[in-house]
Amino acid sequence: MSLKATRAPDSQEAKSRRFVFVLLENFTLLSFASAMDCLRLANRHLGRDYYSWQLVGEGGETVSCSTRTTFTLDGDLGELHRDDTIILCGGIDIQKATTKKLLNWLRREARKGLRIGGLCTASYTMACAGLLEGKKATIHWENQDSFAEEFEDVLLSKSVFSIDGNRMTTAGGTSSIDLFLQIIADDLGEDVANWVADQQIYSSIRTDQDNQRLSVPTRIGVRHPKLSMVIQMMETNIEEPISPSILAKEVGLSTRQLERLFRRYLNRSPKRYYMELRLQKARNLLMQTDMSVINVALACGFASPSHFSKCYRAHYDTTPYRERGAHASRLSV
Repeated sequence: MSLKATRAPDSQEAKSRRFVFVLLENFTLLSFASAMDCLRLANRHLGRDYYSWQLVGEGGETVSCSTRTTFTLDGDLGELHRDDTIILCGGIDIQKATTKKLLNWLRREARKGLRIGGLCTASYTMACAGLLEGKKATIHWENQDSFAEEFEDVLLSKSVFSIDGNRMTTAGGTSSIDLFLQIIADDLGEDVANWVADQQIYSSIRTDQDNQRLSVPTRIGVRHPKLSMVIQMMETNIEEPISPSILAKEVGLSTRQLERLFRRYLNRSPKRYYMELRLQKARNLLMQTDMSVINVALACGFASPSHFSKCYRAHYDTTPYRERGAHASRLSV
């Protein structure tokens, strides 16, 4: 267990807390369920309903998660109490789910000083509402590139969750468990939080210092330190790519030795692998932002739109313009 040290209050005297879960269309079920289960188990341990919750959303009737399971809501986006905690539950197509009505409601409630959190991609919604300006936050690794481009005033981290004042964000998936175990530890003490973790068979509690992604060796299935170092340098230098010769020199290899390493373990050249990383980032930006194609090209290290389009088509069998158009058509359905 690795929860931060907390002093346990008297659980019988502690004031109860209410969480208002805002379910956005296509929210991620795992993130939402993980958070709810932590609260349920804490109540079970205490033998009373210290935590309560309400499910709300636009329209106040029903909403579907990413598995297409439909949930009945308790109500619409209404007036809340100052002691309530808002938890936005995001998922796929977060831009479409972030409506003007939702943003106006969030800003109004935020002015009351409410604690507000975002699960999975809901950090995007919080940022759109201006709730994360100058604050540390995180979001699912797949959305990191587009988020960083769009919200330069947010201190984006790659941690599993982040707490900055009365703003909380998570990377999605099981990171909701880590955040809510920390909340429970702060409210009721580590013993209660550890009991909840044991009930969930969750033996490795992560903190806000833990990275959300697997290490490079684990991700690529190769445990070669120099190869891992080169890939890390590639991943952090997308906008201004580094030549294979310089990458090789940085880790004490010749260019030919680096070529052999990539061929042996990844069945492609360093240049090809680097290109795939850049194109993957470009695809994320095309899908998740309104950046122009030329700006996407520049952000991914391409000197001209024509070269970018040629490389993109060779890899994805479509042009950047058609990719974005097809994605927009899917969202409008």
